[in-house]
Amino acid sequence: MSQTENIINTFIRVGQRIKEHCEQYPNGQLKDIVATAKAKNPWFTAHNQIDALNAIAYMLQPDSLQQWISCYSISEHLPKNIGVVMAGNIPAVGFHDLMTVLVSGNKIQIKPSSSDSILMEWIAGIIKSENTELGNRISFVDKLQKPDAVIATGSDNTARYFHYYFSKVPHVIRKNRNSVAVLNGNETKEQLFALGEDIFSYFGLGCRNVSKLMVPENYNFEKFFDAIEPYGNELLLHNKYINNYDYYRAIYLMENIPFLTNNFVHLLEQQNIASPVSVLHYETYNNQSSLHQLLTAEADKIQCIISADVITGKEINFGMGQQPSASDYADGVDTLRFLIEQCSEQQNSNT
Repeated sequence: MSQTENIINTFIRVGQRIKEHCEQYPNGQLKDIVATAKAKNPWFTAHNQIDALNAIAYMLQPDSLQQWISCYSISEHLPKNIGVVMAGNIPAVGFHDLMTVLVSGNKIQIKPSSSDSILMEWIAGIIKSENTELGNRISFVDKLQKPDAVIATGSDNTARYFHYYFSKVPHVIRKNRNSVAVLNGNETKEQLFALGEDIFSYFGLGCRNVSKLMVPENYNFEKFFDAIEPYGNELLLHNKYINNYDYYRAIYLMENIPFLTNNFVHLLEQQNIASPVSVLHYETYNNQSSLHQLLTAEADKIQCIISADVITGKEINFGMGQQPSASDYADGVDTLRFLIEQCSEQQNSNT
């Protein structure tokens, strides 16, 4: 068995372990982990954490991983030290980078977000329990120590700092991105309800969350509001979310800004893709050609396009925004290919 096959088999077992823990919740080991992570970050509700872990288990299905890795040729090499600065906007958001670095045959130094260290350390523990040698390639650090390459995720502001700080090593730097949903006005209630999952999961804090709707002119939002109504049951119970809702409602009323609302989300006509928590932007389009132009012009700010229609050829079905496969790379940058190339350059320089 090759090193890569051994690592893939390890991650298949890790996925099975994670799935078992999720099925046992709220009993078992995961109960205390979830409670600790929630206490550290109130946005990480138990529901959101279990959803994120189930999404990882979904990603680690055998057929999915085998299909993913079949696209690459990974030769054995001396492990490089890869530094990964992880985001903390949603639970375990750095897992894909962790897996990619290990699958590439390298060591990983994780600089975790202070908002999301608990789950990542727990997952690392599962990896080590399944494969001690692989687990020993994982370290958590306060500061990256002489990395051979870096993968860093942050805001637009921190990305500028990352570009400067890591300018002398090969790097992948990610900035803010959000997702867009395109509606044609003929969606069923079931499709719009599924879209609600893409909007409201993780309170809309993820880059794969829909923060803006593209709708045809004269679109009637009543059907949309009706379909997403059940999501309010959970959102209305979360103080930080409702504080955001009340705050933006007050701002829009005081400044006489036109907006639509139900009792838990505001709709604001706005060109910007990124929107605050509890606010959903929307913009109208005239035809498919103008829509394609709008989306192309903002491509560097869009993570996913959710739609039943084919516009760019990369659309994702309603409700599937938070179910990425291993081949769904953030910002469209193939980090596994990047790491393989770095190791290939090292081998060439040593020959």
